[in-house]
Amino acid sequence: MADVFAILSANYKTVGATVPSKTPYVPVDAKLYQGDWTGKYADNKSFKISVSNVTGFRAKVQYQSGGTNKYADVLIKDNAFRIGDTKFKLTKIGTAEIKNVITDPSTGATLLDTAYAKQSSR
Repeated sequence: MADVFAILSANYKTVGATVPSKTPYVPVDAKLYQGDWTGKYADNKSFKISVSNVTGFRAKVQYQSGGTNKYADVLIKDNAFRIGDTKFKLTKIGTAEIKNVITDPSTGATLLDTAYAKQSSR
C-alpha cells in the first residue's frame, strides 16, 4: 500500500500540483476565453483548444492534438481550467499557458510539456 502512496506523491510533484485554491468560483468575461486557441509544443506538435458556451464560470471545451481529441464541460477558477491531463491558464488577454502531462508508455515516466496558445475569435 505504501508503494501506491509513493507513486501518487511522486506524480503530484511531477505535474506541479499546488495547494488548492480557497477562492470562490466567480463569473468570468466570456470574451476572454471563448474562441479557438492554437499553439505548438517544444517538439513542434501543434494543438488546438476550442472554448465555447462560456456562461458564468462554466464552459464547453474541446482539446485536439495529434490523435488526441477530448471534450469536457469545465469550471473556470483563478483564470484556469483542466481538460484531462491538460491545464489551461489565461496569462494575459489573448495568451494562455498550456501544461500537458505526457506519460512514456515504455517506461511509465511522466513529463510536463509547457506551451503558449494564442486566441483567435470565432
